[in-house]
Formats: sequence, C-alpha cells, structure tokens
Amino acid sequence: MEHQVFVPVPPAQLGVALADPVRVARALPGLQQDAGAEPVAGRLKLRVGGHSVTYRGTARVVARDDGTYAVEADATEVRGTGAVKVALTLRLADTEGGTTVTAEGTADADGRIAELPPDTVHAAATRLLNRFLENLATTPEPEAAPEAEAEAEAEAAEPQEEHTSVFDTEVPPPSLDPAADEHVDAGTPAGGLSEDFADTGEPPAEAAHARRTMIGRSAEEVDHAPPRGRYAPVPAPQTVTASSALRWAAPAAALAVASAIVVTRALRKRR
Repeated sequence: MEHQVFVPVPPAQLGVALADPVRVARALPGLQQDAGAEPVAGRLKLRVGGHSVTYRGTARVVARDDGTYAVEADATEVRGTGAVKVALTLRLADTEGGTTVTAEGTADADGRIAELPPDTVHAAATRLLNRFLENLATTPEPEAAPEAEAEAEAEAAEPQEEHTSVFDTEVPPPSLDPAADEHVDAGTPAGGLSEDFADTGEPPAEAAHARRTMIGRSAEEVDHAPPRGRYAPVPAPQTVTASSALRWAAPAAALAVASAIVVTRALRKRR
C-alpha cells in the first residue's frame, strides 16, 4: 500500500502533532475512546461501501531517528471474529505551501471486511487516512495552564487554617432554660425581664398565649395540635332543632280543635 496526502502545514508542525497521542486520538475520525484506557484506544466505526464494521483496538505512532513515523494498529471486530492489523511508515516531505505525506506499509484483515471487494476496501482506507492527516493539521495544541499550576502550588505552600467543626461551636442556652438567668446583663431588671415587662409585671398577650400553648404539652401533642387562625378547619354546619315549646305546639292545637268539635256536636244533640 502506498498513498500520498498533501497537508497545508509545515513538516515540523505536523511532526509535533504526530508525536502527541492526545492530538492523534482527536484527529482519528469516528474514534470513541474508552474511559481510563490509552489515548489512542477505543471503538472505531469504519464504513466500507454500503457496509459498516465496528472495531475495537489500539494504535501507536512512534517517531524514528530517520525522521519518519511508524504507525501500528491492532483491532478486532466488536460483533464477529475478524481482526485487522496495520503497519505504516509516514514520510514527511517539505513542499510549497505545506507538507506531502507518503504512507507506505501493509494491512492484513480477515472477517467481514475480507469478504468485500478489494477496491472498495482500499478506497475506504485511503479516505480514512486522508481525513486523519487533515484533522491532525487543524487540531489545536492542548492549552497549558501555567497560571493554574502556579495557583495550585501557592495554595499547597500556604499553611491551612485550623478548621473548626460545627460540633465544637458553643451553643447558647434556650430562652426557657433556667441556666439562661446566669447570662443576664447587669443592666437588666431582676427576674430576667425587660423594662417593658417590668413596668406592668405581666408578659404581653402573645407571650402568654405561647406559654399556655407550649408549657405542659408534650412534643406529640404540639405536633398533632389542630391549626389555628386562617388555617383552622371550618366546623360543619349544625342542624337546627325546634325547642321543646314548639315541639308540643302542634299536638296541643290538634287536641283543642278536636275538643271544640266534640263540644259543638254535643250542643246540637241537646237542641
């Protein structure tokens, strides 16, 4: 296999990109990297004619002393038993306006891809190589973060302040705690009451109501107490019943009418 590709970048810039595994992984079209694996490792979906074959494997790009780059890749089919092994040598030649990359090597494959026409497989391989080199020329270099590293080092060098747990914080006593009287200021009147309470001798109505509703009641009683105010339940309407006087008015009237009828008939018989 021999193929040439023109890339519009200088050879030195392209060589730096080939030596960076991160940029190589980003430039390889269709590569889905596996989490925690090597930079150039994962799944690659290759489209050959009207067929698609998905491979899982790894790739390596190694710079040689003579200025060439060795590309080695091993992959197996995700669904199947086929495998592919690629060994290429990339030569970079300086040309006007860019770099001419000459790829030479071999590729051995079996499985599904071996059953397809050789011309179709060769066209798919050259298309993948062209897109890879073009993407490699346009892939930006990973940005270094010297400022962030300097800040991290500065934070590590600074002595950290002692952390105080929330459980070590002093909790003030509640208002109903008898021990709270010990913390009353000297200017507060005797008994722990403010000047407003000291004048009348009685707490406000709100405080008295809260004291009546909370003191002497358990937590369960307070939790299950019915709501009051605007959220209080509306009582069901009560059925209006007649009084005892009205209840006996109808029988008494009936008795009076019956008595009048009897008296009237008796007077008629006497006549």
